[in-house]
Amino acid sequence: MSWPNNRLTQLLGIDYPLIQAPMAGGMTTPELVAAVSNAGGLGSLGAGYMKPEAIRQAIAAIRQRTDRPFAVNLFVSEPMKEEAQRVISANRLLAPYREALNLPEPEPLLSAVADYTEELTVSLEDSSEMWVSTGANYNEQVAVLLEEAVDIISFTFGVPCDTEVETFKKRGITTMGTATHVLEGILLEEIGIDIVVVQGMEAGGHRGTFIGSAEQGLWSLMTLIPVLADQLQIPIVAAGGIMDGRGIAAAHHLGAAGVQMGTAFLTTPESGAHPLYKQALLDTTEMSTVLTKVFSGKLARGLQNRFVAELSAAEEQLPGYPIQNALTRDIRRAAAEHDMPELMSLWAGTGCALCQAKPVAELMRQWLDQAAQCLKP
Repeated sequence: MSWPNNRLTQLLGIDYPLIQAPMAGGMTTPELVAAVSNAGGLGSLGAGYMKPEAIRQAIAAIRQRTDRPFAVNLFVSEPMKEEAQRVISANRLLAPYREALNLPEPEPLLSAVADYTEELTVSLEDSSEMWVSTGANYNEQVAVLLEEAVDIISFTFGVPCDTEVETFKKRGITTMGTATHVLEGILLEEIGIDIVVVQGMEAGGHRGTFIGSAEQGLWSLMTLIPVLADQLQIPIVAAGGIMDGRGIAAAHHLGAAGVQMGTAFLTTPESGAHPLYKQALLDTTEMSTVLTKVFSGKLARGLQNRFVAELSAAEEQLPGYPIQNALTRDIRRAAAEHDMPELMSLWAGTGCALCQAKPVAELMRQWLDQAAQCLKP
């Protein structure tokens, strides 16, 4: 497998096998996406939480800044059922944080769809349970990407259906899926996905597991890369804890065709991360990250803070994703507005102690030079 030109760079039309992770929630600004693509990598827009028209506007903004390839990432979620009592109990636990931020107390059940009116459809079948579906918004998001002729689409939390995959192939769209264990990687290849992003347990943000529990997807990246490299015929991309050229070279030696880096880009000036979020990453140590469900109901890796510490004991009693994510959204937003990182979700991978406050172009030159040195015969 050659460096840096290989099957992955050919499929994606990029110079270097380096992908910027599609971090949702405003981290992946058009400036960040374009800067990575202009530097020869693949920028990625994290559009999982975005409304269709916002995605369209972001695509236009990216295209104003680059004529290079970039990707758009969507979340593929299944409808879920949740006990109404768990939602009510979660709101009780969250009440002190809302009070501290001067937020109004929400209606016990309807708060689960606060600010999600176009993303979630809720049905209260009786007083004991609720169904939540995200399908309608996802279909509209896909429609926008097809209308905008996006060349590369990546997926997290699940897989597109057979009809969608067939449509993508007919349009010449390159697809990427996320796998956290071997079975997921095999399924992605079988349904026709072009590239598998292998997410190790070191990765920041949400786990992409869609078969089995998130805990079953907690493989170390060093273990997962060679196992999947032996199992799959399509290119694999390593993600999780990679912060510089040494990590890029290590992933290459283990059998990855490329890498996906997220946390390493958060402290760049092009990133949309809150200034105090960036500073927390720059001040952190290798012991700072934890796996938690308290913010969203889905297992995710981030910096330990007051919110995580205080709610960790009640973690298993909280509603699942995306309901818990909706319940905490007003708290996270208000915390950011009031400069209170102790109540914000500060997603970060295990390598966060290596974060640098440098522009994208400078960081990428540094990483690629270092990787080239490490990969010299």
